[in-house]
Amino acid sequence: MTTTPLILASVGRTYAAFPSLGGAPEYAVRRVGALPSAADLPDDQPVVALLDATLASEASAVAALGERVAFLGVGAAGAVEPGPALPAEALCGFIAEDAAPALARTALQGAVRHAAALVAARREAAAAAARAGEIAELSRVGVALSTERDLPTLLTMILEQARRLSAADAGSLYLVEKGERGEDAVLRFKLSQNFTLPDLPFSEFTVPLTVSSIAGAAAVSGEAINFEDAYSLGPGDRFTFNRSFDEKFGYRTKSMVTIPMRTHRDEIVGVLQLINRKRNADVRLATAADVEREVLPFDAHAVALISGLASQAAVAIENGRLYEDIERLFEGFVMASVTAIESRDPTTSGHSSRVATFTTGLAAAVDRVDSGPYGRVRFSREEMRELRYASLLHDFGKVGVREQVLVKQKKLYAPDLAIIRHRFQFLLQRADLQYERERAQYLWEHGRTNYEEALQRLDRARDESRNQLQRFLDAIVRANEPTILPEGSFEALSEINERLFVDFDGTEKPLLSDDELRYLMINRGNLDERERREIESHVTHTYRFLEQIPWTRELKGIPLIAWGHHEKLDGSGYPRGVNAAAIPVQTRMMTISDIYDALTATDRPYKRAVTAERALDILHDEAKHGHVDPALLTTFMEAKVFEAVQPAEGRRSGAGRRLTPTG
Repeated sequence: MTTTPLILASVGRTYAAFPSLGGAPEYAVRRVGALPSAADLPDDQPVVALLDATLASEASAVAALGERVAFLGVGAAGAVEPGPALPAEALCGFIAEDAAPALARTALQGAVRHAAALVAARREAAAAAARAGEIAELSRVGVALSTERDLPTLLTMILEQARRLSAADAGSLYLVEKGERGEDAVLRFKLSQNFTLPDLPFSEFTVPLTVSSIAGAAAVSGEAINFEDAYSLGPGDRFTFNRSFDEKFGYRTKSMVTIPMRTHRDEIVGVLQLINRKRNADVRLATAADVEREVLPFDAHAVALISGLASQAAVAIENGRLYEDIERLFEGFVMASVTAIESRDPTTSGHSSRVATFTTGLAAAVDRVDSGPYGRVRFSREEMRELRYASLLHDFGKVGVREQVLVKQKKLYAPDLAIIRHRFQFLLQRADLQYERERAQYLWEHGRTNYEEALQRLDRARDESRNQLQRFLDAIVRANEPTILPEGSFEALSEINERLFVDFDGTEKPLLSDDELRYLMINRGNLDERERREIESHVTHTYRFLEQIPWTRELKGIPLIAWGHHEKLDGSGYPRGVNAAAIPVQTRMMTISDIYDALTATDRPYKRAVTAERALDILHDEAKHGHVDPALLTTFMEAKVFEAVQPAEGRRSGAGRRLTPTG
């Protein structure tokens, strides 16, 4: 830093008061025709201007230099005060040009002290501004750290900001890992950055949480460890420095500081290690000469600054870990809920997870689309997580549906079909009994006369009766099979229902009761209207259940997203019958995924699976009739989202029982 005062004097003018001005070694003199600009003056050198009428002629220049220059007024010979040509308010002193040298020297020394005070004030102001800037920067960094929830991203941000604030060329970050089963804690090497060598390979490892290493000692002691030159450490020192990294990659580690990251509860969560503080942060330390020229020690101010960041980082890491724990806890809750859903209906095992896979895959595909109605739609990480959870939980309301309805596989309940089978078995046995009765009656009345002919007639009658009963039973079994689309004729059932039989108690009854006939004549799926309404109620149950959970701000949309997955854009869906304006885009995506998975399920005992091509055709038909979103369906197909899960993966599926199957 230059400390010799600079004296500005008019060009060509001699000052009787300063007979040795040009030769005084304690001053540097610059002759000027006009006052220079502030940019042309040194920041750290006291400057005194001998202000005469010539230099004072430009008032704006004088005013501009008021905080940079001490003005010593020089008047005409014999003058005792500044004349009108000099700005008296800007002067720190005044002498006549013929003043006694001793008096002039005293005045000049006073001006130099004033100039030095101006330099000190500027330095203090600059330092204050720098401190304010650092505080503001730490606050900004703290805000950024507090809002980042992803731990790997957070760690990267911490190390980047620490290096930036300290102008460190390289750095590493360690985290304390506590043993879950009582084993000793360790330090895990989690992250490394190097400006000079940006492409270094990286792998995690652990070191003991002991004083045997520099990082371990900082974590154990809770104190910063600072070296001006790591290579100066020798065998007699407390620490040794392993040069193997430097030797392998041609690097030179010189200044190094290791700072513990301590929370507000005085808990050490990790360690920041910064290497090679530089004069110029943008310089790469490619050679030993670069290191010698550019590398500085980490001074007390730098250590204090990074320690402040380290404290903020510790809290952010603690919060990040807590957030991860909460996420794991909630993930476990969601998956346990899905297990509870699927345990009530084993045939739907895997459906919720697959719908989540399809839906988030479609959302990712929508993110890549730049045109069309969803060209500007983008989903953040939090929104993707919200969508995934909504998809996983969209069928949770099935826990409120009667199990016999939920697991119903055919149009008739299994006990009802068993009753019909027993009824027909009874009628078959009755036909055999009737045959034996009529044969015995013939023998009693006619003996062996024409017996063979009569027996053949009785056999034909019995076979005809048995065959008819078997045909009727086969027709009932076929009609009991549910279908995806409306199909089949019920004429055979009507014919059967017109036939009467005499029950055990002698009462004449139709072969099929009204309830049995009603179930068998369901022309799509396997549920009658009452059962369908009960199944459909699962959506409302889902919403009411999800609405009771105190979701975080990022997940608060889950109940509404899940609620509408059976709504249709034209308002013909359920449970609310709302139209497109009230159906979020996330729900529209889930609806497509739910329908596709239900249609292509390979293991539903109550319906046949359809091919992917047929399922997409059905979805196209749904879009054409205003039920599902055509733009999202196009993206679903073009991005081949439906290939995210293959039937060969052992798919299980959800309960689809309509043209737009329920999931």
